[in-house]
Amino acid sequence: MQKADLIVGLQWGDEGKGKIVDHLAQKYDYVCRFAGGHNAGHTIVTEGKKYALHLVPSGVLNKDAINIVGNGVVLSPKDFIKELEQFDDIEGRIYISDKAHLLLPYHAQIDQAKERLKGDKAIGTTGKGIGPAYGDKITRVGHRVGELLNPQKLCEDILSYFKINKPIFDAMGVEVPDGDELLKELEFYSQKLSPFITDTTLMVWDALDSGKRVLLEGAQGTMLDIDHGTYPYVTSSTTISAGACSGLGIAPHTIGKVVGIAKAYCTRVGNGPFPSEDFGKDGEYLREKGHEFGTTTGRPRRCGWFDAVAMKHAVRLNGVSKIALMKLDVLDGLDEVKVCVGYEIEGKVIDYVPYSLEGAKPVYKSFKGWQKSEGVREFDKLPKEAQDYIMELEKLCGAKIGIISTSPDREDTIIRS
Repeated sequence: MQKADLIVGLQWGDEGKGKIVDHLAQKYDYVCRFAGGHNAGHTIVTEGKKYALHLVPSGVLNKDAINIVGNGVVLSPKDFIKELEQFDDIEGRIYISDKAHLLLPYHAQIDQAKERLKGDKAIGTTGKGIGPAYGDKITRVGHRVGELLNPQKLCEDILSYFKINKPIFDAMGVEVPDGDELLKELEFYSQKLSPFITDTTLMVWDALDSGKRVLLEGAQGTMLDIDHGTYPYVTSSTTISAGACSGLGIAPHTIGKVVGIAKAYCTRVGNGPFPSEDFGKDGEYLREKGHEFGTTTGRPRRCGWFDAVAMKHAVRLNGVSKIALMKLDVLDGLDEVKVCVGYEIEGKVIDYVPYSLEGAKPVYKSFKGWQKSEGVREFDKLPKEAQDYIMELEKLCGAKIGIISTSPDREDTIIRS
């Protein structure tokens, strides 16, 4: 039986997974998304055209690949339909699990209301409704994509849910949907999405059994994992490689190579601890040169130096076979490049990720900067200082850096054997 390869983010998301999935997807028959919702965003640039993907798997740009949205995803029908408008001849190339949970407009209302009520203790979510949708799933009151095949019954079930919980929704300022409008909306979703809804678990099993090459794609990053991230400032899903098993319905032994994606520096969106964040001119330089503004929200990302402690933690959690290092070119022109190699917490220096990173101060190792790596496609042609930086990161993280991106373009990629 063929094994499925997997791509996973190793930081706080926004690592550039989209470009690597797009790059690798040219060699795969199936690309499968296993977790997250439309709060995630991949930006892919190919042949000068930019695509912003949120729910559609990044393999969509390979005309020969089948793309699967797995049961671990929470799917906003409205946003998924809008996203599909970027592509032609999509039918027969993308499928949605009938067991994926629906994320509907009222989930976003609940999300935003809860953030408002928390005041200065807000997590800093995207407000897209991801947490409430996963919350409904876990408390067994959610609705699944397969229910769109009977929109009349789905509408009745949603209205019943609102009737039972009306006092709670009134207190939060969440509007009860109008029955006629809700039914019309669900019928529209049903009409548009019915051709794509199927049992994707069987599809993946059949693909592996028949020797097809399958690539598994996550969303966000390891440090946002619901169990292993900087809780509570995390997302609501399992973002690490183990999430691919439950999020698609495959066994652990069917996973082959695990490619971990990381930037050559580090970013974070929303609130929560970020030990290597730079609040000065270097952080601003990284933000401007790296165009570090959220694909989904447009929010400026918090920027800082590469965190080798968190990276080593993520490499171990995910069983990483090799690392793809993104945006090396953003560091071009800096006199000095730093790497966090430890945390100082209450006067003690540690080299592992503890229970909480609140108050952790970074311990840095400095490297000499370089002038230009942008567009370089061979490792030996990188500046010597950039080569030294990469080799040291390998030692600190405990995994080989096998792929290096030197611009947003698909072709500006170094592959190290």
